[in-house]
Amino acid sequence: MTHSFKAGGVKLGGGAPLALIAGPCVIESEKLALSVAKKLKRICESLKMPLIFKSSYDKANRSSGSSYRGPGLEEGLRALRRVKAETGLAILSDVHCREEVKAAAAVLDIIQIPAFLCRQTDLVHAVADTGKVVNVKKGQFLSPRQMANVIAKIESRGNRKILLTERGVSFGYGDLVVDMRSLVVMREFGYPVVFDATHSVQLPGGMGTASGGERQYVAPLSRAAVAVGIDALFIETHPDPDRALCDGPNSFPLRTLPELLKSVIAIHRALNKSK
Repeated sequence: MTHSFKAGGVKLGGGAPLALIAGPCVIESEKLALSVAKKLKRICESLKMPLIFKSSYDKANRSSGSSYRGPGLEEGLRALRRVKAETGLAILSDVHCREEVKAAAAVLDIIQIPAFLCRQTDLVHAVADTGKVVNVKKGQFLSPRQMANVIAKIESRGNRKILLTERGVSFGYGDLVVDMRSLVVMREFGYPVVFDATHSVQLPGGMGTASGGERQYVAPLSRAAVAVGIDALFIETHPDPDRALCDGPNSFPLRTLPELLKSVIAIHRALNKSK
């Protein structure tokens, strides 16, 4: 049993129902963010599945300078504040430097540390110091056991509201692979574990100036991860992934999301009944 806590009213860990963290990769517009959030809320309410809305205000960790980054800190947080006010959903987004943390903490319920930055001690400390739930994505270059050092940095600041997210590990150039043992290993640290199904099928730099992806594997990997045992599923979703401004190739179509969620909820319930 993992440690449990709440983020914006959503209980995570400790045997709580499987939660969904979902939304467009990046805020393309306030209108789109709000529309997707409302649709996700309706879907999850019908399935009785806890929901946390995720979208980035800035994609600062792109390989190409020509990649769409998003509206930026001020405008992006304003959009997320509106989503929160109109839907009542818990909100997650990522920060990229210490200077963003204070403003982000005023809006977000969960502050995410990107995989590439999970070893940046000053950033990890700054996020932990907010007292908010911290979602750390395991770097593509780390083994799951090495996350113990990241956990220790957060705990050293008196914060024990920690989520650990698996998003695949580098497999040669331009590919990722998911080792399902990682979910088991990280859960042994006593904190809730999240599986990021959409970034796990990313092909980093696969399109030259943008990441490619193999979204056909999102559903099977999601089902496998839930069967292994996780506390939340992370899925970036978009109404028209092929026209998404960021990470479209690995984003999951919003229209087919309910079918996937029904299957993972059934697996999660069956797993808990067998214990």
